[in-house]
Formats: sequence, structure tokens, C-alpha cells
Amino acid sequence: MDLELGGKQALVTGASKGIGLAIAGGLAAEGCDVMMVARSAADLDRAAEPLRGYGTRIRTHAADLSTSEGIDGLAEAAGDLDLLFNNAGAIPPGGLQAVDDARWRAAWDLKVFGFISLARALYPKLAARGGVIVNIIGAAGETMPPDYIAGASGNAALMAFTRALGKSAPKDGVRVVGVNPGPVSTERLTSLLRVQAERELGDSDRWPELAASMPFGRFASAREVADAALFLASPRSAYTSAAILTIHGGVA
Repeated sequence: MDLELGGKQALVTGASKGIGLAIAGGLAAEGCDVMMVARSAADLDRAAEPLRGYGTRIRTHAADLSTSEGIDGLAEAAGDLDLLFNNAGAIPPGGLQAVDDARWRAAWDLKVFGFISLARALYPKLAARGGVIVNIIGAAGETMPPDYIAGASGNAALMAFTRALGKSAPKDGVRVVGVNPGPVSTERLTSLLRVQAERELGDSDRWPELAASMPFGRFASAREVADAALFLASPRSAYTSAAILTIHGGVA
């Protein structure tokens, strides 16, 4: 299926690895010009190099999107824009007493307020071109695990933000959608599972066994999440707004 994305200008945050890198690669393969954003310039350069083989324009921009300076600098550098994929952020696990105020606020500054502030800063550019905002959020906003309380509540807030903005945005020619991935095979998940495997199984190298109870006996791949996000962003999904797609294999 031709997603009709060729020639569009896209921006992806958290693009140096994981789901963000998979989205950037999918966009480049579809013929989009892509701006890849993350904190580390070196990591971005390494991630971007293979994508340049698709022949589209691949730009990188290192920024801390937990700060107003990072948001403003990116908005200025972005240029014309059709597609915004909000993906940056990693909220720490832990219950109420395990995540102190400083860690909680720092995590929300990047993922929750970062998503909101970047959408606000880039909204005029998107409205000028009939653009789309895709928020990569997380299934914990639905399942509410108490041992991931900062992430669960932050994701729930972003789900509400996506639906509320997605209701009003079509009047400006903009669509706003979300994707809620469950566990995805990324470096971050592997590191967390190693800790869990050490605690529960006595051997961090046994972390793949923790997927045995998952649907299909495995975690999702970043590409599976990215492909769904690209479809939602595409003209093939032109009547979709204020909607959130959950990708967890039926685990919940």
C-alpha cells in the first residue's frame, strides 16, 4: 500500500534509537524528508547515516526537549513541517515512594510537558500545511501498573491531551493521534528486564524468558509500532483524529 507520504516534511523526537529510529527509517523509506531529534549529536549522526541511503533529506538536531530553550531552538530550526512524531522520553519505574519529586518532575518535563510544549510550538507550522501530530505514549496509561506510577499517570495525561487536542485540531486542518505501545524490544526494555531477571530468576541473562507469558511469546518490535504510527500519520488515515491505537498483542 502506498501511504502517500512521499515528499512530506517530518520531525521525529527520540530518534536516535528504538521506536523513534524505526519511525525515522520508515519515513525515509516512504520518501519523506526527516529531521531526527535527540539529546546526543553523536548518537544522532550514527543513527542517521544509514537512512541517507534512501535519497531523501535527513537532518539531525541535538536538543534537550525538557527545556524551553530546547523547544524554542527546535521550533526555529524545523522549517516547514507536515508530520510531528512526539516520542522522546523515558519515565523511571517505581511506586509512589520509590520515585522522588526531582526524578518525577524531570521525567515529566521531557515526556509530558515536552510533548505538549513541542506540539504548541510547532502547531502553526502544521496548521499551515494540514499536518499531523502522532504522540507515542504507552499502554501503561491504560493498564495503570502501580510499580510504574509516574509513567502510568504521565501517559494517562498525554492520552487526555491527545484526545482533547484531536477534537479541536481538525478545524485548523490538523489531525492528532496517539499510539500506546506495550512492551517493545528496545535497549531500554532489555536493561529493565535484566534487572527483573536478576531479581526473579537469579540471572540477568535469562531476561528473554520473561516474554514467555506475552502474546505470541515475545515482545513487540520497534518496526511494528513504527509501521502503525506511519499509517496513522498518512493520508490513508485521513479521517482519524483524537484516537489512540494500543499495540500490546492483546495482553490486556
